[in-house]
Amino acid sequence: MDSAELLDILGNENRRRILRLLARKPCYVTEISEYLGVSPKAVIDHLRTLEDAGLVESRTDDQRRKYFSISRNLRLEVSVSPYEFGMKSAYPASANLDVSTCRYVSLNVQFEDDAGVEPEEGAAIDGERPDDTAGDAGELGPPEASDAQTHETPADAEGPTDLAAELDRLQQLQSELSLAQRWVHGRIADVQTRLGEALDADGEDRIHAQVLAAVAGGASTVGRVSRAVEAPEPVVEDCLGELEARELLERTDDGWTLAD
Repeated sequence: MDSAELLDILGNENRRRILRLLARKPCYVTEISEYLGVSPKAVIDHLRTLEDAGLVESRTDDQRRKYFSISRNLRLEVSVSPYEFGMKSAYPASANLDVSTCRYVSLNVQFEDDAGVEPEEGAAIDGERPDDTAGDAGELGPPEASDAQTHETPADAEGPTDLAAELDRLQQLQSELSLAQRWVHGRIADVQTRLGEALDADGEDRIHAQVLAAVAGGASTVGRVSRAVEAPEPVVEDCLGELEARELLERTDDGWTLAD
């Protein structure tokens, strides 16, 4: 899809709110209407626009109720500076991307093979070159950390040729960072899917996986988890209680933590 067209579609606040809701779980029109506080007709118009753009898809259940869900995994990047205005949309990079071939960006990544044995840190992933754009999902874990190896121009080397070379290096770094973000984006979606399956969420309600991930990330109180997952505190409290009943979380004097 043309990036400008996508930006126009997402410029509508209610469409963004619909996508935010559908990122939680598939919903039917009445649910979305009540969430947005707008008429079902307006919701249907927004859904049609999102569906025509390929961002949303629908299915009908046994009761002939039509559910809508997000159908695409993509990134929209917008750059605005005194020297640039641009936008681009891209699908996640392939899970098989060899990130070790990046010249300016290095990813400190731990991978597990099918046997559960961890290769040495920084091992290359056999597969595509950085300019590949396929988005097939894989079984690789997400990056644990990343850092950019930047090159600064010395103060006494400010001539036009030196600055031009520095500009070229920075533009290549920007390109590689974008590629790394796409790779991470795809891995996050893959791990979220597998986490939902591990929790038997069946894709209908992803909030439990998000709450569990928030606690794993250090959010220990209901308020912090609520802000992390952007869900109301009563909903978060119910999820925390259910995860505690499943012995995945435990409550301590300092708040919530992962169960041992």
